[in-house]
Amino acid sequence: MSAAPRSLEGRVRHLYVHLPFCVHRCGYCDFVTAVGRRDDHARYVDALAAELAQQRDLLADPLETVFVGGGTPTFTELPSLQRLLAFLPAAGELTVEANPETVTPAVAQALRDGGVTRVSVGAQSFAPRLLDVLERRASPDDVRRAVHALRDAGLDNISLDLLYGIPGESAADLAADLTEALALEPDHLSCYELEAKPGTRFANTWAGELARQSEAMEDHLDLVVETLTGAGLRWYETANFARLETGRRGRDLRARHNLAIWRGADYLGVGIGAVSTLGDERRRNVRSLGGYLAALAAGSPPRREVERLDAATKARERLMLGLRLDEPVARAGLDAVIDEEALVRLVDAGLVDTSSEGVLRLTRRGRFLGGAITAELIEWEPARAPESAPLRFG
Repeated sequence: MSAAPRSLEGRVRHLYVHLPFCVHRCGYCDFVTAVGRRDDHARYVDALAAELAQQRDLLADPLETVFVGGGTPTFTELPSLQRLLAFLPAAGELTVEANPETVTPAVAQALRDGGVTRVSVGAQSFAPRLLDVLERRASPDDVRRAVHALRDAGLDNISLDLLYGIPGESAADLAADLTEALALEPDHLSCYELEAKPGTRFANTWAGELARQSEAMEDHLDLVVETLTGAGLRWYETANFARLETGRRGRDLRARHNLAIWRGADYLGVGIGAVSTLGDERRRNVRSLGGYLAALAAGSPPRREVERLDAATKARERLMLGLRLDEPVARAGLDAVIDEEALVRLVDAGLVDTSSEGVLRLTRRGRFLGGAITAELIEWEPARAPESAPLRFG
């Protein structure tokens, strides 16, 4: 197990905290989760506190962002969740993910009292039959109640997650979901293409319909973009849209934590399965809940997988992630991983813009084909090239 570079001490400005507990595992989910396990919630928060203390020297004071994800963080027993919020380092943005059915007025107030500045609510759809396909427990009314409870508690930065490409979904269904979401006046919307991992129960059950939906994904994205930008939101990242606030006190409502990752910032992750990118290494904590609890209870760090990141790998990742954004990517340090012949073709096709010196960006048309364009643009090592040309993100 390698230690993070001493040169990073006091300089890491972004923290991810993983709370894995869920009341139920949805069929399409491949996140690190643990169903139920209420008796472990308090011990797990103890372990998070211990791991964070072990890594505390890496973190700046204050942090720019903390993101508490899952799992379903708001399913965690409320006293344990409150204790976690109390020991987290101060940060300019503190996001907590929430599933709608777990957001009661008491939970909403606890988030507000605990310093949370942003809540990301997993709505996924407002159509009951599509929620049944996804095996979601929340109803459309649960989503509405959750948003109202958060607003009533004084939380003024709320994001909604939606999925599209759900088996059985039509363009009209997607349009209705977008209308319902906008009616709640969220500050931010994330609209993700449903990805069902090969070999999962969900993928096997819906294989034929998922194949049919894949043919409609570009049209679905077009509908999402046109609807949300037409409603005044900024399409700032492939799957993310933020409300625009103007005037002297206008806020930037983009997800600051995610923006930092897309821009290539270092970040620390704590909890089972949590990933950290620290200088020239990437670490992933093992996914075993029992092993994690035992290690931290004994005063040891959790077991981690460590990957060394060479300059070419970091450059490719910076290009892939940066091109997801609506802002230019500086070419400095990237030329060695750019396929110049492909770049000329893509510029000639009106998909990549290099008109500003020293930077490149995808055009609006190019953004609809972002993954495939990125795969073509990058100079891949033979062993690391994608198996097929369209490299999908989102």
